[in-house]
Amino acid sequence: MNKDFIIDVNSQNVTIALLEDKMLIELHKEKHDSKFSVGDIHLGKVKKIIPGLNAAFVDVGYTKEAFLHYLDLGPQVRSLNKYVKLTSFSKNKRIPFDKFRCEEDIDKAGKISDVLSVNMPVLVQIAKEPISSKGPRITSEISFAGRYIVVVPFSNRITVSQKIKDLEERTRLKRLVKSIRPENFGIIVRTNAENKKVADLLKDLNDLMSKWNGIFDKLPDLNPPSVVFRELDRTSTILRDLLNESFNSLVVNDEEMFEDLRAYVKSIDSSKIDLVKLYKGKTPILENYGISRQIKSSFGKKVNMESGAYLIIEHTEAMHVIDVNSGQRLRKDSNQESSAMETNMVSAQEIARQLVLRDMGGIIVIDFIDMINKENRRLLYEKMKDVMKSDRAKHSILPPSKFGLIQITRQRVRPEMEIEVQEQCPMCGGSGESKPPILVIDDIENNIRFLILEQNELSLTLKVHPFVHAYLTKGLFSYVWKWYKSYKKRIKILADPSYHFLEFHFFNADQDEIKF
Repeated sequence: MNKDFIIDVNSQNVTIALLEDKMLIELHKEKHDSKFSVGDIHLGKVKKIIPGLNAAFVDVGYTKEAFLHYLDLGPQVRSLNKYVKLTSFSKNKRIPFDKFRCEEDIDKAGKISDVLSVNMPVLVQIAKEPISSKGPRITSEISFAGRYIVVVPFSNRITVSQKIKDLEERTRLKRLVKSIRPENFGIIVRTNAENKKVADLLKDLNDLMSKWNGIFDKLPDLNPPSVVFRELDRTSTILRDLLNESFNSLVVNDEEMFEDLRAYVKSIDSSKIDLVKLYKGKTPILENYGISRQIKSSFGKKVNMESGAYLIIEHTEAMHVIDVNSGQRLRKDSNQESSAMETNMVSAQEIARQLVLRDMGGIIVIDFIDMINKENRRLLYEKMKDVMKSDRAKHSILPPSKFGLIQITRQRVRPEMEIEVQEQCPMCGGSGESKPPILVIDDIENNIRFLILEQNELSLTLKVHPFVHAYLTKGLFSYVWKWYKSYKKRIKILADPSYHFLEFHFFNADQDEIKF
C-alpha cells in the first residue's frame, strides 16, 4: 500500500495531508500563530471545587477555566502534589526521584475535596483542547509520549500495546523495558517498538526523562498559571506517530521546514531521510497531488461515492448524524436486500475514512439502509469494526439497533476539522448584483500601479483563476509584456484552480499575501 505525506506551507497555515494509494485519508491544518496544546503541561491554580460534579475548575492561563474531574486525577495524584510542593520549596536542587517515597493511591470512589482545595497549585496536562464554549479538559496523570514508549511518573507498571499480538515479542519487550526502567516510573510500550532493540528504547527513554527533569528544574521559579512544558508542534507529533509505516515520500514546499523535517527524521530514523523531498513545481502542491479536488469533494453536507450512493452528514452540538442513501445504486437485476447490503458495505468504508478525515468525535449515529436479514446486519457490524481498526483514536462501536442504526463513540481531543466547500458566487459576491467581468483587468492594473509606484514593491506575484491567467498571458504582446514595458518589472502570474472566476491576490517577494 503506497503512502505519501504532503505538507503545504503558506503564509497563514500549514496543511498536512496523508494519502493512501493517492486517496486522501487524513487532513490536518495548523495556523502559524496557534499552539498545539494537547500534551502541554501547566502549573495551574484551583479556582473552584464543585462537589456535585466531583470536579474542579483550574486556571491554567486559558480564557475559560480548565475542567478536572476526580477520575482524571490519576491514582498517584497525592504523590505528584507532594513532589511539586517539595520541589517548589527546594530552590537549590531537584529532589532525587529514585529516593522519593510515593504516597498511597487515592480511593477510586473518593471525593475531589479530599485531594484538592481552592487556590492550591497543581501540575496538570492538557487532555483535550478547548472545544466550542468549553475550556480545556485536563488530567493530573502526567505522561510523556515518545516514538517507542510512553513514560508515566509515580507508577511502576509496565504495559505493552495490545496491537502487538505476538506473545514472544510482548515478553521480549517487557523484559527489555524492565531492565532500563527508572525507579518510580511506569512505562507503556507503543506499537512502534515492535522488533526494536534496547538501544532504541533507551534513547527514547533518555529523551523523555530529560523532559521530566526539565520541568522540575524550572518549577521553583514559576507562579501559577504558567506553561511548564510544551508538546511538539502538530506536524512533528503526526510524524512521530506515523513515520513507522512504509511511506513512498514526504513532500514539503517550504525550504526551511524541509531542513527541519530532514533533521527531525534523521534524529528518529536516519534510514528514512531520503523520503523527505522539497517540492519546487509551479503548480500549487495540493493541486499537483490532487488533494484540492479531494478536499472539495470530501467535505460538506453531501459526500458522493463512485458507486452512485452518497452520505448526508449533519453536525450538532451533541452528536454527528450520518445518513446512507443508495442514490442510483439500485439495479434492476438485484433484489432490495442484496442491493442494500452492497451499498452499506461500500458506505462503511467511506464513513470510516470520513471520521478520520474530519476528526469527528463524540457520539456518531449512522442510519444505514434497512436490512431484514439478521446475518447481513451482523456482517455489516463486523465490516464497520474491521474498517475502523486502523483508526488511532479510541472508539467503541455498538451492534445495529432494531431500527438499523449503528452508534459509535470516538475520542475527541480537538475541534472537528471544518472546511467550507460552498463557494461564494464569483459574479455577485453574495450580494445578488454582479460586477462587470470586463472591469477585473482594470482592478488588477490599478493595484499593480499602486504597489509598484507607491509601495515600491521589488517583486510581485499575481494569482488568478486559470481562465484569467490564460487571458493575461496569451499572445506575444500579452498583458505581462505590457506591464513590463510600463513599470520595468516582470510580474509573475500563476493560475490557481481553487480561486473564484474573478478572484485575484498579490504576493510579495517573501510570498506573503499583500492585503489591501
